[in-house]
Amino acid sequence: MQSPPEPAWLQRLPAAWYGRRPVLALVPLSLRVGAVAALRRLLFRWRLRRVERLPVPVVVVGNLVVGGAGKTPLVIALAAALRAAGRRPGVISRGYGGRWRQPGLVQAGTDAADCGDEALLIARSVDAPVAVARRRADAARLLLAAHPECDLLLCDDGLQHYALARDVELVVVDAARGFGNGWLLPAGPLREPLGRLRSVQGVLLHGAAPDARADRALQAALPAGLPAWRLRLRMEPPCSLGGAGVRDWPAWSGIAVHGVAGIGNPGRFFAGLRAQGLRVTEHAFPDHHALTPADLAIAGTAPVLLTAKDAVKCPWLVSTRYWVVPLVAELPAGLLPWLLELLETTRGRENP
Repeated sequence: MQSPPEPAWLQRLPAAWYGRRPVLALVPLSLRVGAVAALRRLLFRWRLRRVERLPVPVVVVGNLVVGGAGKTPLVIALAAALRAAGRRPGVISRGYGGRWRQPGLVQAGTDAADCGDEALLIARSVDAPVAVARRRADAARLLLAAHPECDLLLCDDGLQHYALARDVELVVVDAARGFGNGWLLPAGPLREPLGRLRSVQGVLLHGAAPDARADRALQAALPAGLPAWRLRLRMEPPCSLGGAGVRDWPAWSGIAVHGVAGIGNPGRFFAGLRAQGLRVTEHAFPDHHALTPADLAIAGTAPVLLTAKDAVKCPWLVSTRYWVVPLVAELPAGLLPWLLELLETTRGRENP
């Protein structure tokens, strides 16, 4: 079944965010958001609010805009690459969508309803301990107590979580959407002003801008000299949730399917399926939506393809009609050596 329709005004917001002009009626609210964000940063910078520094380096992978940007696949890829390089990373997360009120360690068999979909996906995708908590420092303390061998932490999201000191900040940007109209919420998609990019260590751009004007605007928003890489997010061939194995993309060409996505940018998933030659009926849900059997009781017999983030929320979904599409981040050449060297030189830096 389709997700309940959103109010008309809410449906129009993304179009305004990624258009050229903001909704004028929302500009005063955006100015207020900007003032509050600036004051909040100053309170942490002046240590009028507590900042907790951990005994191991912290790498934050975040973004400036609301919605999906590919942070979680990048965290998974970084954790795997760091392990291959001889480091022992752990991963901490806010656990969005989870019902745990206390810090918890996430195992492959944990219920996504407890820990959140992204944390469970990470725990199932990489050989590294994962912990969640509403305060990321609490998650870190729990993880390090249980796994003292960990020598660095990756924080999935949390760029704006200034209560946790960090050594490196990486910002992920969807180049196809960029920074929208450049305004803060709710007139635009930004969580913080674009000037925040002057205090991060690196940017990863995935996808391509829709046209030359958008690409120029995106490049102009990046501070001069800021290290930037192109990140490729690759959709792997679908894997059956009913034990039928993997079906390579050429076998799907021309087939009518249902696409299910409860992620920050469902359109990117649907567009990716169409790029593989599939004919897609879209079923978009809000980010972190707790899928139910009723949500997936889709009429007909056409295959149903889900994102990996959604599939982890459906352990009861065992049928050859349903398929999961993994999303894999391919690390740019040079990123890992750069990060390892930076970790050796920036330990103990101040928060932005």
